[in-house]
Amino acid sequence: MKKFLVLAVLFLLPILAYLFFASGVHNFGKLPVLTQGVKDISHLTSDADSVITFHDKISVVAFFGNDLQELKGNTFNLDQKILEKYYGFDDFQFVLVLPHEARKEASKFVEEFHAFTNSQNWNLVYGTGEEVKEIFESFNTNHELDSNYQTPYVFIIDKEASLRGRNDDEDKGVLYGYDSRRVAELNSKMNDDVKVILAEYRRAMKKYNTPETEEE
Repeated sequence: MKKFLVLAVLFLLPILAYLFFASGVHNFGKLPVLTQGVKDISHLTSDADSVITFHDKISVVAFFGNDLQELKGNTFNLDQKILEKYYGFDDFQFVLVLPHEARKEASKFVEEFHAFTNSQNWNLVYGTGEEVKEIFESFNTNHELDSNYQTPYVFIIDKEASLRGRNDDEDKGVLYGYDSRRVAELNSKMNDDVKVILAEYRRAMKKYNTPETEEE
């Protein structure tokens, strides 16, 4: 009997320790703020019935420019590895910031994806090239837009319009954006970070949800 108990403890202890520390990342972690007060997108045009804004939403933001054909694969990677897991959250949104000249092509692009994903949940906003550039530059990252106003990197913006990411990434040091060309990076780093920020806001809601509010 003692031998059985000893073996059981030796077997279970590492598993319990792993579960404790693994859950700790999501239960107690907080995704670092890298840039505060990025420029909002509420002044840009869109096809939505309401104004699209960064405020009060957790946003995954992409700048995929006016040559969307080049980035079809990247969008597919992003949708399959990140977006489809979180479409059900009311406070989560995917935003594509595009120049006006991409509007016609973008509509076709969304329609093509509608056959195999929830592309109707995508928020496309349009501005002049200068407006797109100003919004991107307000993120204050180490990335750049190319001549087509596009980058393969995608970003996480919180409900206070602040850029979130990693300040101690094992590969890049400071991780401002996630490379949509790399499935492994989306599947591990970005997916983990979206989970962390969603859990962070859930904890905040529970903290301020007083018994009086619950009774009401």
